[in-house]
Amino acid sequence: MLKKLNNFEELSLTFKWNIPEFYNIASDTVDQDNYQNRIALINFLQDGKIEEWSFIDIKRSANKLANVFDHFHLEANARVGIILGQCPETAVAHMACFKSGKISIPLFNLFGTEALHYRLLNSRASLVICDNIGLNKIFEIKDRLPDLKKIICIDSNDEKSNVFNFKKLLEQASDSYITKKTKSSDPALIIYTSGTTGGPKGALLPHRTLLGHIPGVEIPHEFLSSSEPVTDLFWTPADWAWIGGLFDVLLPAWHFGIPVVSYRSQKFDPEVTFDLISKLEIKNTFLPPTALKMMKSFNPNKTIKNLKLRTVGSGGEALGEDLLEWGKQILGVGINEFYGQTECNLTVSNCGAIMPTKQGSIGKPVPGHEVRIINENGELIKEPGLDGEIIVKSDTPVSFLKYWENDKATKQKVKDGWLYTGDFAYKDEEGYFYFKGREDDIINTSGYRVGPSEVEDAVISHPKVSMVAVIGIPDKLRGQVIKAFVVPMDHKNVLNQNEILKKSIQNHVKLKLAAHEYPRIIEFVYELPLTTTGKIIRKDLRENN
Repeated sequence: MLKKLNNFEELSLTFKWNIPEFYNIASDTVDQDNYQNRIALINFLQDGKIEEWSFIDIKRSANKLANVFDHFHLEANARVGIILGQCPETAVAHMACFKSGKISIPLFNLFGTEALHYRLLNSRASLVICDNIGLNKIFEIKDRLPDLKKIICIDSNDEKSNVFNFKKLLEQASDSYITKKTKSSDPALIIYTSGTTGGPKGALLPHRTLLGHIPGVEIPHEFLSSSEPVTDLFWTPADWAWIGGLFDVLLPAWHFGIPVVSYRSQKFDPEVTFDLISKLEIKNTFLPPTALKMMKSFNPNKTIKNLKLRTVGSGGEALGEDLLEWGKQILGVGINEFYGQTECNLTVSNCGAIMPTKQGSIGKPVPGHEVRIINENGELIKEPGLDGEIIVKSDTPVSFLKYWENDKATKQKVKDGWLYTGDFAYKDEEGYFYFKGREDDIINTSGYRVGPSEVEDAVISHPKVSMVAVIGIPDKLRGQVIKAFVVPMDHKNVLNQNEILKKSIQNHVKLKLAAHEYPRIIEFVYELPLTTTGKIIRKDLRENN
């Protein structure tokens, strides 16, 4: 927990990590004695009804499932695939894994069969917990998963060979369980990267990674408290299969004894999002950039009644001036942008409560993290305005242990005590970081290096643009020219490739950016290729051009 100081620099200078030798995520959350009677989870159902789960409810269910694991004779560090969305069973499954010394593998419930097969085969998972939809997918691939022994389904009563019903198993199990004494460095989860720059890799995260996340969650959410009365309430549309859902929201909130809202949805719906935030009086939320853009497109300027938001954090893609201003006007709060990745999350952030926010900046290094920018020769860049690769000191407790069974990739990622992110940024004279993009995404045009986000920010501020992605394409004269793939508000413009609108967008960007930064080529499209976490897959756009 951070000291509540009014000065960011003082906070950074006085912060010290205190990571115990023995630590377990479950012991630090659902097992906490003083949290037992608090509400842990508010499950918002499709029919509008609400279920409330206290911490003791989650604990008892997790104890039962941990006993089931032991009954199944799962070995120490056995991998358990969890193919579920936001629901109580997901949280219970993770806690049961932490309690019993297993390694949980959060898996997106909309993954296709091949995506599931790759991850379950690579991790050698011996157990899967899923719903009926996931069960049908597993049946298609289980003959190709030699290590998979048992399946637990949360909503199927049709028990077959080695397929068990979640509820029935828990009814037969004891709700008493002694959580295993784990070291803080013991493995807890494998989270597979989204694969924007190659195949997905399994980042093996230790129990201490939750403690490592706490400063990075407190900074964008402007300090949190475990004291009563509890006034905060967290929710995110980000699925709990990803680091942003689990470690930016669910687990840190429970570290403080703060309740979290869960809602299972098949796709993001901005209207439902506004309704949920208003109806349940959400106080704190992590809204990925794509979600914010869709919300703005749905509601550009109408005031929403009964919003009680205290903090909004966002990260994953850069936000533009237009979107940040919209957030202040419509959501009623400033949006604190932050930066991180699965292997080393929440290392740079803004905090509007104690530091001035700067347009386009992802903030400053979070207390406890040493973050640098280096050039292509590995030399530290001290001069403001020069971009280079972001590297993070790898001894931080938030850092991953390694890539699962991939030593080569691990050695490429971590060198001489520094984690190489593959992301590029620059700093200003006050130490604020400005995200440029991944090296493959940076456009070299007429001798200038242009980050896609700054062009996309300018394009999306045009009133007739819904979404945009830009790439560089080869050009004999300029090296590369900027091409923008634009999802227009009116899809009719995709059919006729409206040249007047293209010219209007180009002129709009010229007024905002330097002459070399406007998109010389614009193509209207119905949709953009996105990862399941909402990040633009620019490599797909490059390969198709």
